[in-house]
Amino acid sequence: MSITSLEGKRFAQMVIQGATQLSANAQLVDALNVFPVPDGDTGTNMNLSMTSGAKEVQNHIQDHIGNVATALSKGLLMGARGNSGVILSQLFRGFGKAIEGKESLSSAEFANALQTGVETAYKAVMKPVEGTILTVAKDAARKGVTAAETETDFVKVMQAIVDEAQASLNRTPDLLPVLKEVGVVDSGGQGLLFVYEGFLAELKGEKVSSQSSLPSMNDLVSAEHHKAAQDFMSTEDIEFGYCTEFMVRFEEDKQSFIEEDFRQDLSEFGDSLLVINDDELAKVHIHSEQPGDVLTYGHRYGSLINIKIENMRQQHSSIVGESKPVKAPAKTKEVDFAIITVSMGEGIAELFKSIGATAVIEGGQTMNPSTEDIVKAVEEVNARKVIIMPNNKNIIMAAEQAAEVLEMEVAVVPTKTVPQGMAALLAFNPSATVEDNKQVMTEASRQVKTGQITFAVRDTTIDGVSIAKDDFMGISEGKIVVSDSDRQRSAEILLEKMLDEDSEILTILYGEDVTQGDVESLKGHIEEHYEDVEVEVHNGKQPLYSYIFSVE
Repeated sequence: MSITSLEGKRFAQMVIQGATQLSANAQLVDALNVFPVPDGDTGTNMNLSMTSGAKEVQNHIQDHIGNVATALSKGLLMGARGNSGVILSQLFRGFGKAIEGKESLSSAEFANALQTGVETAYKAVMKPVEGTILTVAKDAARKGVTAAETETDFVKVMQAIVDEAQASLNRTPDLLPVLKEVGVVDSGGQGLLFVYEGFLAELKGEKVSSQSSLPSMNDLVSAEHHKAAQDFMSTEDIEFGYCTEFMVRFEEDKQSFIEEDFRQDLSEFGDSLLVINDDELAKVHIHSEQPGDVLTYGHRYGSLINIKIENMRQQHSSIVGESKPVKAPAKTKEVDFAIITVSMGEGIAELFKSIGATAVIEGGQTMNPSTEDIVKAVEEVNARKVIIMPNNKNIIMAAEQAAEVLEMEVAVVPTKTVPQGMAALLAFNPSATVEDNKQVMTEASRQVKTGQITFAVRDTTIDGVSIAKDDFMGISEGKIVVSDSDRQRSAEILLEKMLDEDSEILTILYGEDVTQGDVESLKGHIEEHYEDVEVEVHNGKQPLYSYIFSVE
């Protein structure tokens, strides 16, 4: 029996199957990352992003497909992590916009909506690169549009989309030489194919093999609830002690819902406020000292569902091992300017704060913060103007997406590394405008060179360098330049390639796996061979990267 019309409930199940298929294969997608570094996380990012979208869809299952697609778009938007996750969210953002008023779709309307999603995603990427998830999405959508011109059966159209996505994925090494050199296909494109395979399985009445079910909300808890992040604060520092989440199902005999008024009123109860809504429901997340008052207010608009209240002080105490009684501090005063930055490693976080960062989001390699994580961090600093520094190329798009969501003056300085972030932060001028600061800080970030020492997770050859699993790789400005079984020797060779006659200052951030003796040995080598270079050493305590070098 053919399917010639797609309504919301079936599409919701397609999304859930797509998320399940991606979740079951996330590690495989991670393994396709080109660089053999231990932070290859495309699969993880896409999985968490798609899961966030699927969770939102599960809360909005209904016949109206436009409303289901809107829920998917909202969930993906706030849960998007990494470039791959943001692109995925943009694909379905455009898809949702194209069908937001439709109760059901024909195969042609479905394919055209996928095409609109591709156009939206391409616009969101400043410099689109072919041979990536964008190419796979584009080729698959075009094939779907062509197939739907003569075919009304969704199964056959979706099969054509999946087949073309696979064919396009197989062609990615011909478009990106680095993929051919390493012998892999594009990881983001593979992730999208898994999503589409889940769609097709649902249409066929099949169930994809699942190694893991959709994570619960607790599995998606953001960086502020992570143990590593908790270590940066004391329980006494928690101003609003109850993490409160609930949904309001609007009712006609209740107060009329006006989003701006609703958001403004709720902001008086606490911070870290997020409100996402459609015509039937509003989803609320807030940290408050009076969760009961928050719920009472929400009840003015309709019935309350999916209520969850957690005592964050108790959570924090149990995580960090505290047992002393605590009290909430006074409410944070509004400030004019705040700078939010991202890093991994307690020492690096302390260093950022010492040179002017207002708040540090725990994240980076293997733990890219989501759009929602960044939004929460910005809202918690209570500032009129904010600058965000991602310090990782895979977080820039999520930061820019967060800036679009926030209702204040926000700019993203597109720093790709910790050294770039530090150079940018030192150029900040609190008397200048947000836009002027963005320009000056961006330029300052370009004046430093970044080097990193980490270990290889697999054998490969890239950029002409033969790499063995567990070797220590030296990376200069994102390019692997040396691989050696000895970490110190790899560091010395990397610095030899980074330092020249114009180099004046070398800053060394050493990681949690490096001893004081290792650092002194490396410092001695530098002083012996580069006597004109001033050396600064800081214990960054970062994972995965033994050394991070900054050369000015």
